[in-house]
Amino acid sequence: MKNDTNTRLQYGDPTPDNLSNICLLTDAYKQTHWMQYPKGTQRIYSYLEARGGNRDATLFFGLQYIIKKHLEGIRVTQQMIEEADVFCKQMFAQNYFNRKGWEYILKTYDGRLPIKIKAVPEGTLVPIHNVLMTVENTDPKVPFITNFVETLLMQIWYPISVATNSFYIRKLIEGYCKKAGEDISPFHLNDFGYRGVSSVESAAIGGAAHLINFLGTDTLAGIQLAMKYYGMKEVCGYSVFAAEHSTVTAYGRDGEAKAYESFIDNSPDDAILSIVCDSYDTMNAVDNIFGKQLKEKILKRKGKVVLRPDSGYAPDIAHDILWSLWKNFGGADNAAGYKVLNPKVGVIYGDGIDIQMVNNILFKVVDIGEFAPSNIIFGMGGALLQQVNRDTHQFAFKCSAAKIDNEWRDIYKQPKTDAAKNSKRGRLTLLKTTDGYMTVNDKINSPEDELVTVFENGVLLKEYTFDEIRVRRSIQ
Repeated sequence: MKNDTNTRLQYGDPTPDNLSNICLLTDAYKQTHWMQYPKGTQRIYSYLEARGGNRDATLFFGLQYIIKKHLEGIRVTQQMIEEADVFCKQMFAQNYFNRKGWEYILKTYDGRLPIKIKAVPEGTLVPIHNVLMTVENTDPKVPFITNFVETLLMQIWYPISVATNSFYIRKLIEGYCKKAGEDISPFHLNDFGYRGVSSVESAAIGGAAHLINFLGTDTLAGIQLAMKYYGMKEVCGYSVFAAEHSTVTAYGRDGEAKAYESFIDNSPDDAILSIVCDSYDTMNAVDNIFGKQLKEKILKRKGKVVLRPDSGYAPDIAHDILWSLWKNFGGADNAAGYKVLNPKVGVIYGDGIDIQMVNNILFKVVDIGEFAPSNIIFGMGGALLQQVNRDTHQFAFKCSAAKIDNEWRDIYKQPKTDAAKNSKRGRLTLLKTTDGYMTVNDKINSPEDELVTVFENGVLLKEYTFDEIRVRRSIQ
């Protein structure tokens, strides 16, 4: 293919604009499915569920972003159809593109997508094996569109998985706080994952998902997504004046104490100051530099100095640092008998942290060391935003009903070799019960259905604010 302007115009230029062409935002093989459904097919009805994984429930979040970003409003233009037609002919070397279907959508709906999406309210914790979302075409002439958009909608696995991960870490920390007679801090888990994800978009989606559970973050993109797509008028995540290794080691090994002192002197007196302390010798820095040389400066500040060790075996290091700070700065026992440090000092551990390590640290600190959980908080990066995939909760998007020749039929898969992949049948309803939730297929359009129509024919019908989602999450 010649690399000139005419060729690029003819075959499509892979720019961000083309990457937003709804006619191409799907798996390649789905371009052929419009030719495969039985003759007389009018409606395709599909659903999303979490079929298993490492949790008993998932926290639903992220659909509104996907709808606003990719589905709401006019999404099909003649130029997009032309580009997709040429692109698909090039890719398949066959004429598989459903030009007639897309042009029907353009002409009949002015380029808006004739689909209906129902879903549980965002921020809802739903046990696995239950329907989370349903999708169906609203026009019998374009049944292909339902599962065509599966590729986009399935990507909700990511914000749900991050929100669920963050939620269960919150529950873990809350358990230790309850044992020690304290309340969890909204900053007990902080998002350090921006640099550890695959893209800015991943950082934004995952960062926002974490923020429905906590307030602490260094992932600015997560805050921005919540403001743009979930109605936040002000920032919904916060960070602090914090050092990194480059700002410490720039002073040289012999200047380590000078580096720490300069941070204390140059930060606002009433600000929280986080200082990484393992550039050279962690315990020397804690015992001698902070505990002795800089002790008076720290005590005279209005704000808190939080020490961040980022190496060594975290439970042992955290335990040793807390004892050093207790020895040098003092504190008091709380009503439950757990040690609470002088409020001028604390610890944050932010390296190699996942839910298991949080538990290991808190067990060593709280159960063995008898320190209150409020003395230590956590920063989590890759394990929060990146160490998840679609199989973490075994997400599946399956067709469960089809209307063919004016008759609704139950559709399902039932692999003999893997019963775990059996799919649901019929049009589904999610009912709330005394034990949680239950999915049934015999109460279509029931007023008891927990699934809410959020999108229909290009229009977002139900919009959730970030504050509303946080409140819903907090009561579960």
